Order: sequence, then structure tokens, then C-alpha cells
Amino acid sequence: MLITFHSKVVAEVLMLSDHAGPILQAAGKPIGDKIPERGVFTVEQLGPAIDGIESAIADAEPPLDDEDDEDKAPRAAMARTVGLKERAFPLLDMLRQSQAAGVEVTWEASRGW
Repeated sequence: MLITFHSKVVAEVLMLSDHAGPILQAAGKPIGDKIPERGVFTVEQLGPAIDGIESAIADAEPPLDDEDDEDKAPRAAMARTVGLKERAFPLLDMLRQSQAAGVEVTWEASRGW
């Protein structure tokens, strides 16, 4: 399922539900087995949500790439593992900009692709 995040101050952020779930949980949203079809980060919730995502990124292990191994050929950019930091960045940026503007962030499950 595709999740679309909305804010009045930045462009929409699209994310697959498999990737959005852990980020939403880190942001303090109880997800359970399935992401709710609609949700909101109120202006008051933005600060703790940002802190939670930043903490999860700091605690996450970096993706295993062979770039530091001088004996192995470097991997092509498209073959590298995408970590939590990279996946969360667009939403984290949206949350920060929304907090600065004092507006909420909502999400909804997209009906089709």
C-alpha cells in the first residue's frame, strides 16, 4: 500500500507502507499490524515525532556496504542498501518544515497506483 503524507508548506511525500510503518512507530504513532488509513501529526506532536525519528536513526545500524573494504570493488549506487536514515529523510524534512510553519501533517492510504 502507498501512504501519502500531506502538509500545507511542502510537497507530498509518498512512501510504501512497509517503510512508513517503522518510521511512524518511531514518531510515536501506535501502528500495530496495519497502518491506519488516515492519521495526523498535530502541531504539538511534531516535536516529539521528530525527536523519535532522529533517535531511531541514531540507534539504527548503518547499512552494510562494502565501500570501506579496499579489497572489494565499490558497489554501484543502485545496488547499495537503503537505510532508515535515507528512507526517513523526506518525511523528517516535512515534519521539521511543518513544525517551523506551525501546521499539521496528515497521511492517508492511497487508493490506487
